[in-house]
Amino acid sequence: MIQYSLRCGNAHGFDSWFQSAAAYDSLLSAGQIGCPVCGDASVEKTLMAPAVRPAGKAGEPAAKPKLSEPQSELEVAMAELRRRVEENSEYVGLNFAAEARRMHDGDIDQRAIYGEAKPDEARALIEDGVPVAPLPFMPPRKAN
Repeated sequence: MIQYSLRCGNAHGFDSWFQSAAAYDSLLSAGQIGCPVCGDASVEKTLMAPAVRPAGKAGEPAAKPKLSEPQSELEVAMAELRRRVEENSEYVGLNFAAEARRMHDGDIDQRAIYGEAKPDEARALIEDGVPVAPLPFMPPRKAN
């Protein structure tokens, strides 16, 4: 597969993938490449930077990042936030909005909870003064 940066006769820029350079030439000569913005079939390649991978050390395979380990300071901070939330609160799943409202109304004892709420449920909680905030990670049942 090869990716080309293209431009139509109306100066709309776009990228497209082709099976090969020959496939691009064949499709272009048949008038089957068109601008996704205006449909113009007068398309030409533009300058583009090649996608070149940095060379590894001779004889050594490139080190692959371990997906289970944080790759940046932000990921480390997010993992720590998740750990603290999960350690210090109860996951109530899809019952979050009902549980938060019941605590706010005094029907049940206050406790730290987290879970899931639909956008309209979260909006209603906020409008009613229930102290809630979104968490920047997926709930356990949706994580891989």
